[in-house]
Amino acid sequence: MTRIQQVHWELNMDYLGHPYYVSGNAIYHALGMQLDHDAHQHINASHGMFVPGQFGRFLEEHSESGVRPYMGSSLPDMESYDDLFLFRHPDHPWLLDSRPRDALNTHDIRFQSGMPALAHQTIMGRPDDARKQQQTTRWYVNAYLHADDPDLLPLGEDVLDGLQFGGKRNYGYGMTTLKDTQVVDLNELDYSRLEGGEGFILELVTPFVLRSEYPAANNVDVPWWWSVDDEAQLRHRLEKVVEGDDVYELETVDHGVVVGYDGDRAIETAKNGITRVGNHSKYGFGEFRVKPVPKRGDNQEGDTTSKSNLVRDSTIETSP
Repeated sequence: MTRIQQVHWELNMDYLGHPYYVSGNAIYHALGMQLDHDAHQHINASHGMFVPGQFGRFLEEHSESGVRPYMGSSLPDMESYDDLFLFRHPDHPWLLDSRPRDALNTHDIRFQSGMPALAHQTIMGRPDDARKQQQTTRWYVNAYLHADDPDLLPLGEDVLDGLQFGGKRNYGYGMTTLKDTQVVDLNELDYSRLEGGEGFILELVTPFVLRSEYPAANNVDVPWWWSVDDEAQLRHRLEKVVEGDDVYELETVDHGVVVGYDGDRAIETAKNGITRVGNHSKYGFGEFRVKPVPKRGDNQEGDTTSKSNLVRDSTIETSP
């Protein structure tokens, strides 16, 4: 299993659902309306991250550089491991500093029948002397799929187009249009930033499930290859998986938490983080990113601070 299919949907109507992302469970079930049962069982879906269709600048670790107009509205080429995470962080660090970041990386909230919904577009007023009196930012959902049967990918545009996510779908909410899709071979990516690293940290892109009420799910402990001095420092979050009329609670380590890495196979671990680990990984949970720890300078040679202590301060860094 070395290939993933990235998918970029444009929101055409407001979304009523999880405030941080479209869950992989929602994407998986939406695909079930388009696929036959046998094919559907082999599909694994990531969480879908919300992305504003705004101008942006490629990050330093990205294989490309420079500014791109409306960067968030399409998928860039994927050449390196770090490229995969350009649109997987909810604070959108690629947005230009010259634009109102605090406004552009946050959805408008509109109430629909008393329920808060994330608006499918953000409309901002502009100064009186501007050529246009308002600026409209459209929102997108970025996700990726992988399959236990690699021959199933890529899914056709007719399967991916027109999916609906979230609540009140009978009233048209959560409607999307397929904007872009591409297949990425994980073995063909450049992992040079992870080669020969002095140390590594792991950043949870989506929550890692410890306990689940879902039938036949196995409860697990924090993985042995996480370097954590005190598990009490890890921020937890209660999540839910909905199956029809049944709702199952999940106890998770929250997305955005950063821990140390005690393993010795960073590149293999990085690939596993893309296809996800742990309970409910099929539905988007357990995605993480491996990052190299910057090498200490000559003036720090005598520093006896352990890697786990360096990371301990990082465990409180969480996504908004």
